[in-house]
Amino acid sequence: MSNIYVASSWRNPYYPEVVKRLREEGHNVYDFRNPPHGGNGFRWTDVDPDAFSWTFEEYAVGLHHPLAERQFAADLEALKETDTCVLVLPCGRSAHTEAGWMSGAGKRVIAYIPEMVEPELMYKLFDGVVGNLDDLVKILSL
Repeated sequence: MSNIYVASSWRNPYYPEVVKRLREEGHNVYDFRNPPHGGNGFRWTDVDPDAFSWTFEEYAVGLHHPLAERQFAADLEALKETDTCVLVLPCGRSAHTEAGWMSGAGKRVIAYIPEMVEPELMYKLFDGVVGNLDDLVKILSL
């Protein structure tokens, strides 16, 4: 079984099902929505309810807020400890950065795309692209 980092978005409706299924298959799964330090994961609005209207300068300061530092440390530790990343689309910049970090570290990355989106050439850097959970489970067993 694999130690898996599931990279996605808070808005992704497929994320909970992916985490659940991979755990049912016996994998150890890092769940950013339920981090090991407790709580319900990190949201910028926990730092500041007006975070989405910040200036660049406010954003640069916000990156060093204790809540941001704590979640970043948890996520980075998980990236280092896991051997596989499952990138669950649709997702944003952070998830793609995490998948890129894992790929650059020589770790396995699988993109799970349950809704077809515009093709992405650079996914060739990854070890696989699948469109359903059964195929995801199958490729993880290889």
